[in-house]
Amino acid sequence: MSDEVHKGLDDVVVAESQLSYIDGENGQLLYRGYSIQDLAEYATFEEVLFLLFEGELPTKEQLDEFTATIREERSLPDDVIETLRSLAAVDAHPMTALRTGVSALEPHDPDQRLDPDRNVALSQGRRILAKMPTILAAYERLRLGKEPLDPHPDLNLAANFLYMLTGEEPDEIGAKSFDQALTLHADHGFNASTFTAVVIASTRANVYSAVTGGIGALSGPLHGGANQDVMEMLIEIDENGMDPIEWIEEARSNGERVPGFGHRVYKVKDPRAEILQERSRELADVGESKWYDYTTTIENYLTEDLGLTENGIAPNVDFYSGSVYYQLGIPADMYTPIFAMSRASGWIAHVLEYQEENRLIRPLSKYTGETDNEFISIEER
Repeated sequence: MSDEVHKGLDDVVVAESQLSYIDGENGQLLYRGYSIQDLAEYATFEEVLFLLFEGELPTKEQLDEFTATIREERSLPDDVIETLRSLAAVDAHPMTALRTGVSALEPHDPDQRLDPDRNVALSQGRRILAKMPTILAAYERLRLGKEPLDPHPDLNLAANFLYMLTGEEPDEIGAKSFDQALTLHADHGFNASTFTAVVIASTRANVYSAVTGGIGALSGPLHGGANQDVMEMLIEIDENGMDPIEWIEEARSNGERVPGFGHRVYKVKDPRAEILQERSRELADVGESKWYDYTTTIENYLTEDLGLTENGIAPNVDFYSGSVYYQLGIPADMYTPIFAMSRASGWIAHVLEYQEENRLIRPLSKYTGETDNEFISIEER
């Protein structure tokens, strides 16, 4: 047994998976063997959920049944809404509201148990995914002094979230853009939050515990939050009337990193960023173009003028998702919770997959402390 320490578990393979494949050198991402480009273009987020959970794309009949199941589970219990109301009163962060809201759902689950089988885990997962958009939209309205809206029975998950958030049905471009964004964030291998969820589930804890843990992991600034940082950067540039390049030069001279650039895995431009850049452009064509213009100016300066791509530093998924969300009327501090709303599908899919051949995850640590200390009574210390 080697006592070599792998900080951050870099390059350590802890499980096999058929869910997502990442080629960081060539900028490729697959879900269950399907390219992220094809799924974003031709599939709905509900189809992607089915694919991740069941291993194949649904037939029309299967999709209709799956979608109906999701829509039936969207509404929140009254006491969960009151919990969100109390959090809004103290201006809790939306990630706190989401984590607390998911925990508050568990007592209402008809299948709640600590050691669920696959069918129970899948049912719990569907209920959580159905209600997470409702939790977030309700919380945003409550903190604005408005009452939550009931889910729209005729809208898919993405469009319904935008409706519950704003009170207006989104147009086709907006609904499609948000649906694609959810698909693009659904899974990405054993990232920190996914691994957290799987570790929790490996103890045979239920899906609520796993998802709550995933939300907690994603709340850390080293994992989630970069798209919010990107949007806050763009807003600062705009409010101060600055040239984007001047802002970047000043930030770099102060030793600051440009948010939305660089990735632990990708050494070229993130394929998800390519898709979201196009959605940002389309939204700019029918709305405000400045946010798209700022991001493309910054990208061109960093990649072409400074040549960061040659060093493996390129735009990641967060660089364009912020401007997409902002143009859809979503406030910046909701971006990471939306990330969680989407990534929960990957957490749940990995939990289901891992539990097929479950083994408690129990790594070792290398002890570097003292071994021969002599106990001293409290009177003599």
